[in-house]
Amino acid sequence: MPLSERVAIITGAGGGLGRQHALYLARKGARVVVNDLGADHAEAVAAEIRAAGGEAVAAGGSVTDEAAVAAMVAHALEAWGRIDILVNNAGILRDKSFAKMDLDDFRKVVDVHLMGAAICTKAVWETMRTQAYGRIVMTTSSSGLWGNFGQANYGAAKMALVGLMQTLAIEGGKYDIRVNCLAPTAHTGMMEGILPDEQLAALDPALVSPALLPLVVDDAPTRAIVCAGAGHFARAGVTLTEGRHLGADAGERLIAAWDQVSDPAGQVVPEYGFTQAEREVASARAHAAVHESA
Repeated sequence: MPLSERVAIITGAGGGLGRQHALYLARKGARVVVNDLGADHAEAVAAEIRAAGGEAVAAGGSVTDEAAVAAMVAHALEAWGRIDILVNNAGILRDKSFAKMDLDDFRKVVDVHLMGAAICTKAVWETMRTQAYGRIVMTTSSSGLWGNFGQANYGAAKMALVGLMQTLAIEGGKYDIRVNCLAPTAHTGMMEGILPDEQLAALDPALVSPALLPLVVDDAPTRAIVCAGAGHFARAGVTLTEGRHLGADAGERLIAAWDQVSDPAGQVVPEYGFTQAEREVASARAHAAVHESA
């Protein structure tokens, strides 16, 4: 029971992938707060966990409702005195091509996925800082990492969660708050009509949830992006190529050197954003030093 006595909040857990997350973490020993927009759905999953011998409470409410989220966190603290794990899973779809998408649907998707995750994370952040322990999982997507037709709003929100992860992992490091991303592929209501039935049949949500375990245990990594679906697991990353120093007014030279600038040999995953600036300044200084010595 690697999560024995750990307290986990899972949003959007009244059905689909979130339900599987809740059941899985409970089987690994976690005490689970099951959140869902539908309180009845949340209670049904919590009851399922309790019937199997686990500990769980339900918390209805939208992740965009700051008061509801605060009440959920207070409920968890009242019940168990701490919060160790937050899985930001809640989400919606409003798929259309960008040309046909209205901005209201763009805002709704960003609000639930990005702002919902930010609201929930903010609500547990001080507790995790005080107890010097926290494991947070953002739910990103291939649509954010690489794009999918008709999902400009969803893709933008999902890639934004990667950026949120990167910074929170840095800020939370000294408090042992580790922040990671899960990019799932699962047959849920959100996937209906997106993939052929024969492909959906292989994408049981229960096959994704085990990817959470390495991200929420004591020796979890931080700033990892794990892709999971159909029992297959992989890592994705935001990388930086070695690049080339081309100097000022380099537009035409950049076109000519495009393949060299894009060469993946020697690429790195920066430890923080200023790695880019540090590399650029170092390259400029090295270039200048060569010319001065010539």
